[in-house]
Amino acid sequence: MSAPAPHPANRSGRRFNLRWLIIGLIGLATIINYIDRASLAVMWPAISKDTNLSKDAYASIIATFMVCYALGQAVSGRFFDRIGTRLGFVVTIAVWSTACMAHGLARSMMNLSAVRGLLGFSEAGNWPGATKAVAEWFPRHERAFAQGIFNAGASLGAVISAPLIAWLFLAFGWRATFVVIGGLGFIWIIPWWLLARSTPEKHPWISAEERDYILDGTSTGSAAQASPALSWCAALRYRQTWAIVAARFFLDPIWWLFVNWLPIYLADRFGFDVKHIGMFAWVPYLGAAIGSLAGGWYSGHKIRQGWTVDRARKRAVMIGGVLTIPGFIMAAFAAQPWLAVLAMALVLCGFQVMINNIQTLPSDYFSGKSVGTVAGIGGMSAVLGVLVFSTWLIPTLSKISYVPVFLLGAALVPVGVGVLYLLGGTIQRVDVPTGKS
Repeated sequence: MSAPAPHPANRSGRRFNLRWLIIGLIGLATIINYIDRASLAVMWPAISKDTNLSKDAYASIIATFMVCYALGQAVSGRFFDRIGTRLGFVVTIAVWSTACMAHGLARSMMNLSAVRGLLGFSEAGNWPGATKAVAEWFPRHERAFAQGIFNAGASLGAVISAPLIAWLFLAFGWRATFVVIGGLGFIWIIPWWLLARSTPEKHPWISAEERDYILDGTSTGSAAQASPALSWCAALRYRQTWAIVAARFFLDPIWWLFVNWLPIYLADRFGFDVKHIGMFAWVPYLGAAIGSLAGGWYSGHKIRQGWTVDRARKRAVMIGGVLTIPGFIMAAFAAQPWLAVLAMALVLCGFQVMINNIQTLPSDYFSGKSVGTVAGIGGMSAVLGVLVFSTWLIPTLSKISYVPVFLLGAALVPVGVGVLYLLGGTIQRVDVPTGKS
């Protein structure tokens, strides 16, 4: 039997991995993003004591964050399409790091709401920016796995954040902790500015093999670039955009249920303080990290085996939904904290399998000139769903019991998957007429 032929992109035998360094650095930015945003929830028992703020005040601060996050999603998608991923990440990370550090100066609900709003508006850019970078740097069969890497950054950030923030809090107090973790973003900007010099077409460090391999299967090739850049209004004329909008509206609240309320749940349900929250709150996000990588790998593996993008993406979304629902039901009735966090790990594992593949859809449906815009619209819809289901309903439901909170999460899964199937049609490149922008 003859030896298999080498991959056409690697006939010279040279290693090429610049695209993986790019997405790895974006994954690191996502870790920092989640450390910064998780800090308020993890330290809230101490912050509320020092500032005399109630759970209702916390809900209002979170609502401010989410409203600004929604606006940031819409603006940042278009922003990244206009100025590019290199400068886009520098601006957004510099702003959110400054906002995080400013939390240490807050003395009242108004102060916290203001800096939290700025944090939300600026942190929103990470997601459309990352989706655009994936569309630029990865061929279609690798996109979901690349998406999984930076989404795993969110999960790992959540894993790291609880024990890290608890340790910093015990050593320095909550005000200094905000300053320390806010400084991480400014450190990140240095290697990003050096590495992300341009897109693959013109990057001085990329090999010819990797450039050809990337451009052969991305939305940055010449054919794709012939498509016009869509405005928000033009993008919303397509049912495929509405499939992304609707799916994210119903499914993203699942993630934010845990980001915003897991530490509060552990404090309310089991009487945990900051130290014990740090010991338990990371477990669900370990499940999320596994789901991020597994969901991205699965659809890419099936595409390499000859499946269509449509079949591979939809099958991954369905598998994720099947994992998520029983996890919610188990979490609703868990009597012990270890059982509750294990059930939540199953929920977030299934959620990440779904969302990794849904977040690749802007680059599956549209060209590179419009990916950030469509991703930003989807992100804004996601935050609106979070405001409805996670921010406004949960404070009311949790006063009764956390059981209806988890059952509501389970109910969102079939609705979100269903609207994707109903509106999305076949997952393939949309034919955008020239001049329609």
